[in-house]
Amino acid sequence: MITKNNSIIKGESDRAILLDYEYQESSTPLPVVVFCHGYKGFKDWGAWSLMGSAFAKAGFLFIKFNYSHNGGTVEQPMDFPDLEAFGNNNYSIEVRDTIRVLDWIENSDLPVDRHQINLLGHSRAGGITTIVTAKEPRVSKLITLAGVAHYAERFPDAGEVKEWKEKGVIYVKNARTKQEMPLFYQFYEDFLQNEEELTILKQAEKIKQAHLILHGELDEAVLVRDAYALHKASSHSQLKLIREANHTLGSSHPWNADRLPEDLRQAVQCMVNFLKGS
Repeated sequence: MITKNNSIIKGESDRAILLDYEYQESSTPLPVVVFCHGYKGFKDWGAWSLMGSAFAKAGFLFIKFNYSHNGGTVEQPMDFPDLEAFGNNNYSIEVRDTIRVLDWIENSDLPVDRHQINLLGHSRAGGITTIVTAKEPRVSKLITLAGVAHYAERFPDAGEVKEWKEKGVIYVKNARTKQEMPLFYQFYEDFLQNEEELTILKQAEKIKQAHLILHGELDEAVLVRDAYALHKASSHSQLKLIREANHTLGSSHPWNADRLPEDLRQAVQCMVNFLKGS
């Protein structure tokens, strides 16, 4: 198995996008899976690395990366030492960072099959990858895992938005790290300025690529109705529900076991079958 940890490519505002990959040595180009993490997430969270190894063993070149403004740094890629960057993140930045990763893949010397570059987005990145796929012919297939269908619905109500604008910042508690994580008002402003492009279901209607929608029936963070809404909007999609699975498909952080949780193992098998066309 060939692995490379923590390559650096230039992201938004010259901040680093930290990236790693894993694949089995091959004499022929390999299909690619690019994993995009969700809100308050990072590439090495929970069992994502084990998931990557499972894809590599199945014959894929698996890439995962940290968004440039996810709150991590090159020195501390896990958790959130840079809350200023976290507060200045927005959906548009994540769209552009995802496209930067596609550019990097296209220009790399990795053994990639450029006709089989597939995006896999978890949670909030389910929306990001939907938006990118709608505009990017380089994407072969899309998988949204516990993916969000509506960004507008996830903002505070009008009164709270007014207070947000006045104060310039609101804070979100991270239950695991106990940090008060800032969201600067620019986040909402960027959404309003780019609402057409950032309306996930409108972009899903444009997708011509095959699209697998995977969702846990007991997802507490992104309700299963989002999966049904995505399926209705994305005409080339198929929907698979994982019985009794939660938002992270049984994974948690840190994940100290050497095997995938059962729900995520089942999801990986579904994803591999979909990408291989079975």
